[in-house]
Amino acid sequence: MSTLSVAGVQPDIAWEQPETNLTRADDAVARAAADGARLVVLPEMFATGFSMNAQAMASHADTIAAWVSEAARRHGVWLIAGLAVPGEARPRNEARLVDPEGGVRAAYHKVHPFTLAREHEHFEGGGAVFTVEVEGVRVTPLVCYDLRFPELFRAVAADTDLFVVVANWPEARRAHWRALLHARAIENQAYVLGVNRVGEGDRLRYVGDSVLHDPLGEAVATAAAQPGRVRGVVDAAQVREVRARYSFLADRRPAVYATL
Repeated sequence: MSTLSVAGVQPDIAWEQPETNLTRADDAVARAAADGARLVVLPEMFATGFSMNAQAMASHADTIAAWVSEAARRHGVWLIAGLAVPGEARPRNEARLVDPEGGVRAAYHKVHPFTLAREHEHFEGGGAVFTVEVEGVRVTPLVCYDLRFPELFRAVAADTDLFVVVANWPEARRAHWRALLHARAIENQAYVLGVNRVGEGDRLRYVGDSVLHDPLGEAVATAAAQPGRVRGVVDAAQVREVRARYSFLADRRPAVYATL
């Protein structure tokens, strides 16, 4: 089987209020599962908001992580969710992928902290990318600012059918979010699911624009600037067909690039 029904949840996140956000997320995951989604995605730091109060946010990690595993198990879905977790020198901004039994299959730590918001002073960056096969579809989770670095996507494109980007991307750079998600799908000939939040947090406004692009860059589904979901079906066979028909990735010349 190479098709996967996916749902990206686009919530209004209550600032630094895990209990409120977990309640909202539970309802959203339940509805997505009831509609047939096999992979449900929640945004970056979905239970707290993108707060630089890193140590305090990471102190909720055990509670949030336990909820993520329990929700996946209870609803029988794969679940990707963003949260702050303890690190070595500083906490880390994580996208966690769990299976329908609640087992952690990947814990991706945001490689590129967002220096404009001084995230690098509060969170330490990760150093690895993980791709997990989810019911026949190869899924690679990434986090927000990573979207601006095509090198990261390209490094694992050959082994990825679906990139999932969880984010708290503000309205001020809305056009960038839209353009970069579109570009990452086109240049890597892969599905790209961008899952953002709406509402306000720490004096910033968010308008969502969650979207699923197919391997040709066409928008399969989009979400309006309000709480909701973006839904669609990912087909790994279509990724293979597009790459075979348009051999753009095969025409790359890494040996030349290394000399530049």
